[in-house]
Amino acid sequence: MSRLCCAMCLSLMVPAFFIGCSEARSPSPSANATPNAKSVDPESPATKSQEAIDVALEAPSSDGQNNLSREEIEAGWIKLFDGYTLFGWKSNSKLGWSVRDGIITADGDRPEDKGLLVSTTRFADYELRYDYKVAPGGNSGIFLRTLFNPTDPAVDCYELNMCDTHETFGTASLVKRIKPDRPLTGDGQWHSFHVRLEGPVITVKFDGEKVLEYTDTTEMPLTTGSIGLQMNGGKIEFRNIFLKPLGMKSLFDGQSLTGWREVPGSKSKFEVKDGTIHATNGRGFLETEVTAGNFVFQFDSIANGDNLNSGIFFRAMTGTEATPSHGYEFQLHNGIKDGNRNHPLDHGTGAIFKRVSARRVVSNDRAWLTGTLIADGPHISTWIDGIQVVDWTDERPENENPREGRRVSAGHFSLQGHDPTTDIAFRQLRVVETPQ
Repeated sequence: MSRLCCAMCLSLMVPAFFIGCSEARSPSPSANATPNAKSVDPESPATKSQEAIDVALEAPSSDGQNNLSREEIEAGWIKLFDGYTLFGWKSNSKLGWSVRDGIITADGDRPEDKGLLVSTTRFADYELRYDYKVAPGGNSGIFLRTLFNPTDPAVDCYELNMCDTHETFGTASLVKRIKPDRPLTGDGQWHSFHVRLEGPVITVKFDGEKVLEYTDTTEMPLTTGSIGLQMNGGKIEFRNIFLKPLGMKSLFDGQSLTGWREVPGSKSKFEVKDGTIHATNGRGFLETEVTAGNFVFQFDSIANGDNLNSGIFFRAMTGTEATPSHGYEFQLHNGIKDGNRNHPLDHGTGAIFKRVSARRVVSNDRAWLTGTLIADGPHISTWIDGIQVVDWTDERPENENPREGRRVSAGHFSLQGHDPTTDIAFRQLRVVETPQ
């Protein structure tokens, strides 16, 4: 995949209550590098109190918005909008997007205000759910598999329109491609879309009703890209933006360690127990026989103790007794400093160890968590229990060993037994490789 940008800094109109947010440039294929993550002070006078933040993030919203159930999280759904910040998004214009009362909103009358709020992570095949409300007479849309600055919706993206007054391609149309059999109206009220993109086939439901199915038969159908929220005239609002990757294939059959091998010299014990890969003792590593370079990887894990340390290595070199773990490390450590979840101990669960810390520790010891990792060229993003905690681009010079530099070529996944206290289990390990 092309080289993408890292995360954007938080909007000035949004409470900056996470650390590890980063500024970003365009996630277009031409972007080569972005600044490393920069901390945001969670104790700034502009922020909410830590207690209020913790309550807000650790319990479902009282209004029922921007929430995923535990069942949805374990099924692979993630939040593209956490309900509080614009982490993981970048504006491609001068338009000031903001978050108010759990809603992403934008409004502007000047021509230069029009534009997209673009996800800094690209996605290939997925289901997408979201709610929107556009002002009467307004013009908006959501851009699927898009470039950062698309110029032609027939070539650069799939534009799902939300505009009752469009002369040709009204609400629920794919602009310049196809429109529903009958006109649909949505101005002025909240409505829901559920979109499925699988290869060249796009299926659209509007308020639960299937209204469109389109197969891209052009010479170059789009296979991957960002998601863009559009303001093209009139106030637009978005909430409940959820995504589930498609095409995931299991790396663990739940009964044996087929497809896995123990790295020579390992002191850890890896065994199948109650449908999980259970790791105890350490130091040691269990690596996959398969390799992947650009991919979506998801898993569940549980630390059966307090402040235990483990990790999952990826794009890793083949492990040997002398060099067992030369790869990027998806950190698993739920410890926090001074009772503050915005201050992770030892980088925090979801961090890329020694590269970028998690902006917040979401998960807890002695409870199952669900992790998502997306590696796209040098751009790496992670989610814990549906909440994005890392959005980072590796700017280092290229090196076969990710401990020494940027690696975009394929490598192994490797489960870590960290030390003699290790007691951690994994299940539902699955991956899908994504297009270049």
